Amino acid sequence: MKNIVLIGMPGAGKSTIGVVLAKNRGISFVDSDLVIQEQEGKRLHELIEEHGMDGFLEIEGRVIASLNPKTAVIATGGSAVYSAHAMEHLRSIAMICYLKLSYESIEERLGDLEERGVVLREGKNLRDLYEERVPLYEQYANITVECENKNIREIVMELAKRLK
Repeated sequence: MKNIVLIGMPGAGKSTIGVVLAKNRGISFVDSDLVIQEQEGKRLHELIEEHGMDGFLEIEGRVIASLNPKTAVIATGGSAVYSAHAMEHLRSIAMICYLKLSYESIEERLGDLEERGVVLREGKNLRDLYEERVPLYEQYANITVECENKNIREIVMELAKRLK
């Protein structure tokens, strides 16, 4: 069995769905944001403050490209798709699943973007970020799951069925 990678916007539920999906399949769960924080010894927003957006993306890409679990569900940070190198590595070891939600749902779910460690360029807002990232999620996804108006159980069951 191959690894499963979850990609999508911050607030799409990658970590929550990842934990439940991993339990459902009896495999490990890896949260790339937690791996970054553990390896760097700092929270995401501290890394962004200290290294700037480009520096953070470099760290994130390096850490993700080094992940190599045997069989796991891997939840990535929303900005993972900015690293072609990291995404090609993930594609070589996993099925990539895009958890798709509307802009309105993402906006409703997200609190303080800075506190969450969301990578935003100067002068950009959430709508800009959404429009910039969606084509990247679509480009890298092997499977796209429409998550609008679905609960965690429904999303996990759909993923489990489509990943058979």
